[in-house]
Amino acid sequence: MEVVIDAGGEVRTYDVVATRNGRRVEIETGRGVVTVSEVTRSGTPVRTARFMANRILALVEHPAADQNIAREDIEPHLPGSTG
Repeated sequence: MEVVIDAGGEVRTYDVVATRNGRRVEIETGRGVVTVSEVTRSGTPVRTARFMANRILALVEHPAADQNIAREDIEPHLPGSTG
């Protein structure tokens, strides 16, 4: 997840990534704050970044780096099919 913010006259970019297999990045919003967290499979936060919502210019979500893994998670496996 890439977060682009207005830092008072300049633009800054922050990257929050899932650093290990099985981890994911979650986004929460509330009370003018956007929280971006890397979490484990069980939902335990590993890293957290908080940004003021009115300073965020863009939230960019990048697809999984390994397209084959992403495809396996999305496409169902049918009986008798290969892959």
